[in-house]
Amino acid sequence: METSKETLQTDPLAVTELDPKEVNRPDEQKPPVLPKWRLICLTISVCFGLFLSLLDTTIVATALYTIGVDLNSLQKVTWVALSYTLSYLGCAVIFARIGDILGRRNAYIAAFLIFFAFSLGCGFSQTLGQLIACRALQGIGGSGLYSLTFVILAEISPQDEKLGRTIGALAGFVVAIAGVLGPVLGGVITHYTTWRWVFWINPPIGIIPLIMFVIAWPKPHHMTPSPQRPWKQLDITGCILLIASTVLIVFSFQQAGIRSSSSSSSWTEPIFLAPLLTGLLCLSLLFIWEVLVAKYWEDGIATMFPLRLMKRRVYMGYVLSTLLAGFPYFMVMFALPVRMQVVGKKTALMAGVSLLPMLGTIAVGSVLGGAINGNRDYKFPTLVVGTTFMTIGCAALSTLKAEGGVQGGIYGFQVFVGLGFGVLISTVSMATNLECEIRDNTVAQGIIAQVRILGGSLGIAASTAILSTSQRHRAHLQPSHLVTITKTASDEQSRALRAIYADSFSEDMKVAAAVAGAA
Repeated sequence: METSKETLQTDPLAVTELDPKEVNRPDEQKPPVLPKWRLICLTISVCFGLFLSLLDTTIVATALYTIGVDLNSLQKVTWVALSYTLSYLGCAVIFARIGDILGRRNAYIAAFLIFFAFSLGCGFSQTLGQLIACRALQGIGGSGLYSLTFVILAEISPQDEKLGRTIGALAGFVVAIAGVLGPVLGGVITHYTTWRWVFWINPPIGIIPLIMFVIAWPKPHHMTPSPQRPWKQLDITGCILLIASTVLIVFSFQQAGIRSSSSSSSWTEPIFLAPLLTGLLCLSLLFIWEVLVAKYWEDGIATMFPLRLMKRRVYMGYVLSTLLAGFPYFMVMFALPVRMQVVGKKTALMAGVSLLPMLGTIAVGSVLGGAINGNRDYKFPTLVVGTTFMTIGCAALSTLKAEGGVQGGIYGFQVFVGLGFGVLISTVSMATNLECEIRDNTVAQGIIAQVRILGGSLGIAASTAILSTSQRHRAHLQPSHLVTITKTASDEQSRALRAIYADSFSEDMKVAAAVAGAA
């Protein structure tokens, strides 16, 4: 009996193998066939939802400074990015499980509506607190668009292997292009209109794909229905522990960083230690809980993370490497545009354009990583090369001076970071497919994607801490002066503030280089 394996790409250059489907058995009825027009419409609509959800992860990178100035809070403005990524991180797996209960169609529509509603809420926010709250709720919808897209694409992929690969490649292209366009589009919108359109743009351009999705959803006879689980099988305990651990750990570093602008002992205060220790405790309890579920209630509860994946040491090594790689990548992504605007006196538009060398070479690095490991096993050397390139790039960026505006090296140094990150993520994705069983590929790739965002969230929090520490070392400046740089600051204050941002960026890159080297 012959079997054919469908493949679907779940991340840039990542190949996920679907369950084998037996063919050429005359005694079995042929599987249902999805009409081509429905297949095309569904693929376009869910890929567009995926694009919007990923776009909002990075589109604020070039708008953060403008948002902070407009809402009079530069110290806490990074929570606009963190609130979305943390919700995205904590709820992606949960939404996939809810899709098992409510059905893929209903869960996906709910995710789209949540994303739309709170995108509007973000745009209409009048205070930073309102914006952060709406971003967190928007991230819940975005996490559903992300996770359910790959589940739906896996289920509608045709028996035709070539067409199935094409759909997978399209999803991978969407992931890559969203990462490239995010900061650039954010800069364009902020420069020519207002930062509020960064969020308002989602419903007008997303409503057509949503309508297309509803119309094209398969009839019962077009596809084999996915098994639905009862609510009691949802791993509620695991969900709570996952969200609590990720949010509390990042919250501890972010808050300690903010307080370090006025206190040198913020890292020993309860505001840092209490959430950090509680988050680590929740993480430990999550691991214990998953072990107990796998041992005693595997048939009754749909676990968040299969225990068999945790037992694979090589795979867990890839998870750790991805976690560490996400730290410097997000740190560069969010810190560099701010430096360009404050130190280099560039507009939000040019700050976004300045990231193109890194964003473009990520795609090149992904292709190189896939080509190198396509026929031969060079995974370990390729990972070493990727992390080395990232380390060199971040270390080089740390040498930029505050004087002289924008130095030419800032673009060349980004090439090293982009190539290294691209090579690393593609190698990890390919290695994950080879290391894990076919039934675990989707979950395994999802974990890889999520820990990269977790590492990035920690990187953003660390950048905030470094900026606050740099500000404290210049005691004659108050936190409110960070906002007045584009409003009423004197020349002396402006020079001092530019020096603060230049120093903090240099320290950012030193930390990023150290973490990249550890990856």
